[in-house]
Amino acid sequence: MIVKCFAVGWLSTNCYVVGCEETKEAAVIDPGMESKAEAEPILDYIKQNGLNIKYVINTHGHPDHIAGNSIIKEATGAPILIHESNPEHVQADRKLHEGDILQVGSLKLKLLHTPGHTPDGISILADNTVFTGDALFAGSIGRSDFAGGSFPQLINSIKTKLLPLPDSFKVYPGHGPPTTIGNEKRHNPFLQR
Repeated sequence: MIVKCFAVGWLSTNCYVVGCEETKEAAVIDPGMESKAEAEPILDYIKQNGLNIKYVINTHGHPDHIAGNSIIKEATGAPILIHESNPEHVQADRKLHEGDILQVGSLKLKLLHTPGHTPDGISILADNTVFTGDALFAGSIGRSDFAGGSFPQLINSIKTKLLPLPDSFKVYPGHGPPTTIGNEKRHNPFLQR
């Protein structure tokens, strides 16, 4: 599995290119770049590696995760996908639902609805990894004080959808460094209550 991370935008959002090494099909997760210039390294990486972008996936609708949607769509032709509970302000081509599976080459990307940071928050399972958007970070969790956020809902999402995954699963969050499920179970102060 190909996983390449680019920190983009004013909040250093992690934009991921995730793909199948055999078929070169890929998806872009959370293109939060603010300009075409900022998108160039990502588009160069896609071109240099001969990747065919099938989807642009938003883990939720906050501006720092969706700002570059149109830039990536224009460059690749890939449809924009976001969870069905997103308000209509995100121009999406397709709405996602809990349990949806997106085929990217031989990779299966499975959608988990993980609300709490936002109502439309999703996490994406792929092989032995999970992309958690702004639900779970290394040593922290997403904010729940925005409109539509809920701390109890966020904790419930993490404890029922993410923590049951194997300890070895690598966690690629929406901001900051990667971690593992096991590490967060043992050391994340928000999950020790």
